[in-house]
Amino acid sequence: MRVEHDLLGERVLPEDVRFGIQTLRATENFRISGVSLAQFSDFIVGLAHVKKAAALANHELGLLAADKARAIATACDEIAAGRMHDEFVVDMVQGGAGTSTNMNANEVIANRALELMGHGRGDYQWLHPNDDVNRSQSTNDAYPTAVKIGVYLSMQRTLSAMGELKAALADRAAAFADVIKMGRTQLQDAVPMTLGQEFAAYAVMVGESVQHLRRAGDDLLAVGMGATAVGTGINTVPGYAERVVQKLAEVSRLPVRRAEDLVEATQDSGHFVQLSATLKRAAVQISKICNDLRLLSSGPRAGLGEIRLPAVQPGSSIMPGKVNPVIPEVVNQVCFQIIGYDLTVTLAADAGQLELNMAEPIIAFDLLHGLKLLRNACSTLTHRCVLGIEADRERCRGFVEGSVALATALIPVLGYDRSVAVAAEAQRDGTAVRDIVVRNGWLAREDLDRLLRPESMTAPGPAADPGRARVGTRTRVPEPRPTEDR
Repeated sequence: MRVEHDLLGERVLPEDVRFGIQTLRATENFRISGVSLAQFSDFIVGLAHVKKAAALANHELGLLAADKARAIATACDEIAAGRMHDEFVVDMVQGGAGTSTNMNANEVIANRALELMGHGRGDYQWLHPNDDVNRSQSTNDAYPTAVKIGVYLSMQRTLSAMGELKAALADRAAAFADVIKMGRTQLQDAVPMTLGQEFAAYAVMVGESVQHLRRAGDDLLAVGMGATAVGTGINTVPGYAERVVQKLAEVSRLPVRRAEDLVEATQDSGHFVQLSATLKRAAVQISKICNDLRLLSSGPRAGLGEIRLPAVQPGSSIMPGKVNPVIPEVVNQVCFQIIGYDLTVTLAADAGQLELNMAEPIIAFDLLHGLKLLRNACSTLTHRCVLGIEADRERCRGFVEGSVALATALIPVLGYDRSVAVAAEAQRDGTAVRDIVVRNGWLAREDLDRLLRPESMTAPGPAADPGRARVGTRTRVPEPRPTEDR
């Protein structure tokens, strides 16, 4: 055991841990989510990058001895490489605007640096968590900068998973390019299209989300290092802000830049709001795709049944043979969570008062967790569902051939009123659209076959020659049904 002290007194810590007294107090105070910093490795890497950059800048400016800077930098490198993450034990949801997270990092880095210098853990006379690891910093600039870097790093992996999903949807689009099906608007028959066109649209939607997220992520690279407490740079020397940002760019290998105004950077959470809103947009689009997959695969006998999703597990404890669309279902739920997180981030950003936003920890948690959820959901959707989707070609074409919506293609030749009459009669009597047109003698059989060929309706093209229609033949237009005055 070892004894450490702080403003409030002394506490005993196990000798085998590298965190210190302030981290211990935080673990006792914030038993909130049960989710510790250790579960977000990108965030911990962001903290390590910030602390290393500060140590290097302080050394170059003559504020930190070479042996201390070297030990701190080495400890940070080890953390960035994945070591000691289990020492980051503070709950992600905490009061204090991130001070507990910052001190967790300061203490772990200090005690590892002491080991590297040949001293015992807690021997802070040789290297101190606040005086040395936290030199020229405040939680108010170090913490949000680490959050931005952690979110940015996490987002790159999420974008990769979304890129795989886009590619899988494009693959299915190519495979289904010749599958004729009925397009639907408001869940009603509309006009023919191909299943490939439907899936190509999904690929474009995901691709747009990737582009928008990438743009929103670039805004996170404007950081407020050097601002310290409220943005004025108290306890730093002239030139430190520029130097530490330069070092942070070198350490992280990211094009970070100094924020235009450090006072603004300390209090404004607008970049987080923008990213959250963009993440919500991606969730909405991906959820819409999953809704469609569930509809298109419904049945298989009594629903649409146009596509078959991979059967990944039995679907019922009582109904034999039932298989549910469990992968789209779980992705839907992930998307709902991300949509809810966006409201939390919005309210948390709005809670900022004067020179600081105290609610940044919940912003960090929701963004990092949302990115992780979306990353895992996209990967699962890609590999456990989309790549294995098959089309029921006969069923798709059967819906087209029997649809009253074929009458839409008659409008350029017969006009709207006659086409409505054909559709109404077909709907009322169950007669095929082709048979009604032929019976009335409005089009020659060869023109009708060409005009109502489903493949010709999936793209712009010339209509049949209107001169072949029998102009003047009476059109039986059904009487409109009376409607209530609402």
